[in-house]
Amino acid sequence: MALRTPRRRAREVALQALYAWQVAGGDAMAEARALEGWERCDQELAAALVRGVVAGAAGLEQRITPFIDRKFSALSPVERTILCIGTYELAERRETPFRVVLNEAIELGKSYGGTDGHKYINGVLEKLAGVLRGEEFARARKTA
Repeated sequence: MALRTPRRRAREVALQALYAWQVAGGDAMAEARALEGWERCDQELAAALVRGVVAGAAGLEQRITPFIDRKFSALSPVERTILCIGTYELAERRETPFRVVLNEAIELGKSYGGTDGHKYINGVLEKLAGVLRGEEFARARKTA
């Protein structure tokens, strides 16, 4: 099992809060703060992810849509949420290496998604990384 660092926990809290927001509406930040893992997570990261995804939901969907093989609404709520978190991090949190973003999204998919959902998430986010982090992505490909 992967180590659950405060940053990993922050992504888990963000996933749970954004999932609830997506399914039932309400205040995603209040939901995040009420979750059991809030006290042990990187609260700054969790808050940035929740606020960023909520504020940019439509734009994130537009960025993701060209890289998926079905309508965005046809994805499971968990996959949609993980893809939005990953896309937000790729686009707005450049201090986090794209490989870390992909790995964290894959781990969320393994823990919370469907059987092979993590593979789908990886494929989509890898294509997005090539677009959103082109130079970093190209450098990584040369050294791989």
